[in-house]
Amino acid sequence: MQIRMQNADVLTQEQIQEFLKGSRSIEFTGQNRAERYGFVQRELVAQEYAAQGRKQRGAIRAYLSKVTGLSLPQMARLIRQYRQEGVVEAVAYRRRRFPTKYTSRDVTLLAEVDRAHGWLSGPATVHIFKREYEQFGKADHARLAEISVGHLYNLRHSQRYRKLAAKWEPTRPSAIVIGERRKPDPQGRPGFLRIDTVHQGDWEGAKGVYHINAVDAVTQWQVVGCVERISDQFVLPVLEAILHQFPFRIIGFHSDNGSEYVNYEVAKLLKNLLIEFTKSRANRTQDNALVEGKNGAIIRKHIGYGYIAAEHAERVQKFHTTHLNPYLNFHRPCGFATVSLDARGKRRRQYPREDYATPYEKLKSLSEAASYLKENMSFARLDQVALAMSDTESAKKMTAAKTALLRVVKTESPTPPQFH
Repeated sequence: MQIRMQNADVLTQEQIQEFLKGSRSIEFTGQNRAERYGFVQRELVAQEYAAQGRKQRGAIRAYLSKVTGLSLPQMARLIRQYRQEGVVEAVAYRRRRFPTKYTSRDVTLLAEVDRAHGWLSGPATVHIFKREYEQFGKADHARLAEISVGHLYNLRHSQRYRKLAAKWEPTRPSAIVIGERRKPDPQGRPGFLRIDTVHQGDWEGAKGVYHINAVDAVTQWQVVGCVERISDQFVLPVLEAILHQFPFRIIGFHSDNGSEYVNYEVAKLLKNLLIEFTKSRANRTQDNALVEGKNGAIIRKHIGYGYIAAEHAERVQKFHTTHLNPYLNFHRPCGFATVSLDARGKRRRQYPREDYATPYEKLKSLSEAASYLKENMSFARLDQVALAMSDTESAKKMTAAKTALLRVVKTESPTPPQFH
């Protein structure tokens, strides 16, 4: 049976009852929603739906449902609309749209800061925006200073951000282990160093430079040096210069079992400075994990894996002292772990957002912090360095110096190496 819209609305009540008793298939020629709703409205008017009894209204509803192919609940909603408003029409869909808080300028600023600092974690990046706004008065950082870590990652995944931000491959951490065979116990005091060596590759049988990486276990204050060779002649002067760059007194010195540290000359130097000397235990890879993590997150990230000839060690050492070390300690936030035990007694390390701070901020936050400083050092003197420029300005300055350094190193090499 085929029923056309222009003829179906002239059926009587008796014809509707007979129609409902039939079981033959129905084909409705009006296919779009507007035509179906128009047919329903015309039929309700023609049948004087509001004036009918309960039984007749049920028959009309069943009839309209069968003819149009709409479900009974949907037909009930259309009839309710007809009785309340006098018409049957589709309601325009209005998608819920939340107001936009972060503008395209904010996304551009996020990409700029990420490039300068080398794509830090979300909490560390939020901490930088907060410092830029509150401490250095950058008004354009106001909105991003209040952003949540989760929404910061949303912006990083946006199409505009992906167009602005360069793509970097993840770095590979360098696994070098080192140390008297026991783990030091700082007890919340700064001055317990973890130290390690990072080799900058070989080129046709020639050894590249070596980086010496020293990190304080409590504040994560970090000093990086560079030597031409791993021998007493080169290591001892740079090692002494590294110890001098820490603003607090050094109490402990912990390394892996490498011969560049485990020797009589280094032991004599530390003994003269009244520094305790320990080294990593066998089968305890976590003893020196802090500095090994910094090897990948700092040295490999900023210097890379490419070969740097040994004759450039002095130039790299000057870059570390003048640019990299001040940036790391006064302008790059670090995460500080909160260790807890779960129900099974397993240690869990968590990094709350509020615990992110630069090493200098962490040092100042310690109880009786001034008592740990060296005799010729004060927080007033350190504040001048910390406030000389903003975090992002320091990162840009360090990146420019690094680019110039690597360009000179590549140009002056007999066979230019490939940097990654």
